[in-house]
Amino acid sequence: MQHLQNLFLENFTIPQEYILLFEQIHLLGMKDKEEEFNTLHKQLMKQRVQAVEKALDSILKGAEIPPRLSEAMRYSLLAGGKRLRPTLCLSMAKLCAHARRDKNLWVLAMPFAIALEMIHTYSLIHDDLPAMDNDDLRRGKPTCHKAFNEATAILAGDGLLSDAFWFMTDCNLPAQNVVQSIQLIAQAIGSEGMVGGQMLDMEAEERKLNLEELSVLNAKKTGALLQCACLSGATLMGASDIMKRYIKEYGTSMGIAFQIIDDVLDVIGDAALLGKNTGSDEANQKSTWVSLLGIEESKKKAVEYCSTANQALQELAKNEPLLDKGEQYFLQKTTSDMAYRVY
Repeated sequence: MQHLQNLFLENFTIPQEYILLFEQIHLLGMKDKEEEFNTLHKQLMKQRVQAVEKALDSILKGAEIPPRLSEAMRYSLLAGGKRLRPTLCLSMAKLCAHARRDKNLWVLAMPFAIALEMIHTYSLIHDDLPAMDNDDLRRGKPTCHKAFNEATAILAGDGLLSDAFWFMTDCNLPAQNVVQSIQLIAQAIGSEGMVGGQMLDMEAEERKLNLEELSVLNAKKTGALLQCACLSGATLMGASDIMKRYIKEYGTSMGIAFQIIDDVLDVIGDAALLGKNTGSDEANQKSTWVSLLGIEESKKKAVEYCSTANQALQELAKNEPLLDKGEQYFLQKTTSDMAYRVY
C-alpha cells in the first residue's frame, strides 16, 4: 500500500509552474501562454490517470477469486477510460486536506477512490447487458458479456460492486468520515440514485420526456456518482459544511454537464475515439438533451454548467483561503476542457 501512496503523491503533485501559468492566463490575460499551459495540463492529467491504472492493476489478484471471474472483472476494470471519478475524489480530498493543514492526508483516500472506479465499471457491465442497453462495444473492446458470457458478466459486475465496499473500509482515516462517505456512495448508487435512474431510463424508452423529467433521470443515473465522488473526497478529509456545500454544487453541475456532453457525442462523436457505439440513443428512441434542445443549444448548456461548476470552486476558495490553490486551478481547467469536447 505504501508504494501506491508514494505513486499518487508523486503523480498528483502540481508544480509551481502550473500555478504561475494559470494566473498569467486567467488573471493577467497572457493568451500567448495558453499552448504551454495546455500541454502541461495534459501531461499532469495523463500522470494521474496512469497512477489510477497502476493501482487498479494491483488489485483483484487474490488466489481465492475463481480465475474466470477474476479475468472478467479485470478485463472490464482495466479496459481504459477517463478515470474521472477516482480522479475527482482524490482531487477534492487534496483540495480539502490543504485547508486542514495536512497537505498529504488526501493520499489516504486512495482505496476509496479506487473503489469508485470499481463501482463505475460494475454499472457499465450491467448497463451493457442484453436485458438493459444491449451494447457490444465498451471502451474500444467487446463488452464483458460478449467477451465472456452473460452469466459471467453479471457475476463480474456483482463482484466489483461488493468488493468495492471492502476497499472503501481500507482507508486509514477517522471512522466517522469513512462511514459518512460510504453512506453517500450507497445512496448515490442505490434505488434513489444510479439504480433508480437506470429504471427510469428503461421506462423512458420510446416515450418522449420533458426537460424536467430528463434532468431527474440524468441526476440519478449519471450525476449521482459523479457528485458523490467529489463530496466523498471532501467528507473523508473532514471538510466543513460550507466546504461540502460548494463542492456538492460543483459535483452537481459537473454531473449534468457530463451527461449533456455524452448525449452530444452520441450524435457527432467518433465511435473509434469514444470507444463505444454512437447513435444508440436515437436508435433506442431515447429522450436526450439533443433530442429536446438540438445540438447547438446542448453544447451551450454544457459550457454553462461547466462554468457554474467552476464558479462554485471560486466561491469555495473565497470562503476557504487555505485551499490547495494548485488543485483548485487544476479542477477549473479540467472542467473547462471537458465542456469543449463537443466543439
